Amino acid sequence: MSLSFEDRSFVRVILRKKLDELFENAFELLFQRIMRERYADFVDVRTHGSLGDIGADGLRLHNRKLYACYGPQTPDPTKIKRKFLDDLEKAITKRGEHFTTFVFVHNDRRDAIHPEVSVLLNQARIDHANLGFEQLGPNHLYRELCRLDRDAIADLLECDFPTIDRLYRVGPSDLEPLLAHLVTNRRSGAIPASAREVPPHKLDYNELGPEDRDDLIQAMRHAPLVEDYYQARTDITERDEVAEGFNAYYRDLRQEYQDPAEMIWKLQEYVTGNARQSREQERAVMVILAYFFETCDVFEEPPTNWRATRNERASA
Repeated sequence: MSLSFEDRSFVRVILRKKLDELFENAFELLFQRIMRERYADFVDVRTHGSLGDIGADGLRLHNRKLYACYGPQTPDPTKIKRKFLDDLEKAITKRGEHFTTFVFVHNDRRDAIHPEVSVLLNQARIDHANLGFEQLGPNHLYRELCRLDRDAIADLLECDFPTIDRLYRVGPSDLEPLLAHLVTNRRSGAIPASAREVPPHKLDYNELGPEDRDDLIQAMRHAPLVEDYYQARTDITERDEVAEGFNAYYRDLRQEYQDPAEMIWKLQEYVTGNARQSREQERAVMVILAYFFETCDVFEEPPTNWRATRNERASA
């Protein structure tokens, strides 16, 4: 039986906690356990004396994928590059006949490993045209877990699924300082003069109710504060990473819910969890949702000809 939306949310939370605690060999072991449970043809590669793991931490026999894990506590671009190149060289030299795809497995919870790795993957594709190259991060592990049954997941994550309502938080910790920023700046009345508006046709297309429409339109007056916040961050990738998380969560919601009001409510939980918040925090959450609504990371963008088609139907 497939997991409910609440179950998947719980798995996301527990996996995140695990990845906060497990590094190096411990991360590798968790990855291997998940893959063994998911795929009958997966074999983990044990180290053997001075040979080490010969550039591999796992193999899939049927699709001939070789997995190399890197799970540092603190990512270092130089060490990432060294690890990637060393594992690839060893794999090709010692196991070249065993695989056709090299998969670099990492524990970066944002699934956005250092840009150096993207460069390395692209260069490897050029240098080794006969091989495929992929990366596998926490979002992929999450999806693999969600394809298992509840008992297997509980065993892998060493947890019990909740039998009663629990207070939990789903969204990334990166949103906490953003929330604080919005609460402070909304209270100070710092509203930009050139406030933007939510596109009315997108509100119509997603069939949002009057109250949710009003909330989003009101919140959009403060949405430029979100852009100001990300413009001031030293990590220039942070906004895109948070947006990707929102989009992935919204896609999960679409599988479980059809009512736009319920999706708004669940997206609010994504930011703050299901514990009751102060009114200031609730307003700040709506500002965040309005911002990502406008940037098309949550809810659907109408097709180009949708308004014309709708008007034609109305006049018929």
